[in-house]
Amino acid sequence: MHYLVLVMELFLSLLLTACGPAAIVGAIGSAVTRTAYENDAKINNYSQATRQYDHSEVALANLKLGIGYMQEGLYEKALEKLNRAREARPDYPPIYSALGVLHQKLGVYDVAEDNFKKALKLNPKDSSTLNNYGLLLCQTLRYEEADEIFLKAVNNPLYATPELAYNNAGTCAFNNGQIELAENYFKEALKRDPGIGSTLIQMSELSYGQENYMPARGYLKRYLEYNKPSAKSLWLGIMIERELGDKDAVSSYALLLRNQFTESKEAELLRQSLN
Repeated sequence: MHYLVLVMELFLSLLLTACGPAAIVGAIGSAVTRTAYENDAKINNYSQATRQYDHSEVALANLKLGIGYMQEGLYEKALEKLNRAREARPDYPPIYSALGVLHQKLGVYDVAEDNFKKALKLNPKDSSTLNNYGLLLCQTLRYEEADEIFLKAVNNPLYATPELAYNNAGTCAFNNGQIELAENYFKEALKRDPGIGSTLIQMSELSYGQENYMPARGYLKRYLEYNKPSAKSLWLGIMIERELGDKDAVSSYALLLRNQFTESKEAELLRQSLN
């Protein structure tokens, strides 16, 4: 259990990815330290040395390295480390979950799904894996299946970050045209984490699309309290404040957008809107 707790901590930081027009949040990652990389060769030479590390320690070390390489976009190295982790502990569910995320990033969706299913066969109540599997189903437009999987994740009382799965369920529902359901899921996510950026920006967009401009402003302001401005959030602010008639706010957002994101598509949209 000690090793499982350590590895599952790696799955709690946010990984932003795309699934249709809105962002969804995954749950894998945590940067690997420079020391871990320096010890890479030593770890994997354990069979030729004195077996200083047992199989669980080797699996954990390689799993950490695989996730770190994946975060850096070094997918070939990531696959090598995750395969070594699997060789050391073929009964260890987080390894298959990480392999699922990796193959999803590589676009090999059938292999990704197979790995998620293996992880869930070994640990059916692993909400982090359920969340990641739901992302795959959402990305491949299997919205109803994704919704079922996300709900399984949030219904686990031991799940440390249900707001992630609620956010993802909301995004999938939104992409599937189920606006009311999406709004309900987003609100559930915000009950658990009032500062989750992806949820706040999506709720602002959703409210703006429904012409509910005051709530849209409120969600955007909350987003900016917890997160650095992005080109997307600043352009959204401009559109909202134009509807509300606040010229000073429009000017403030526009100035930030021009100065901080000069070459962004949102800055271009601003220029076009002023012509």
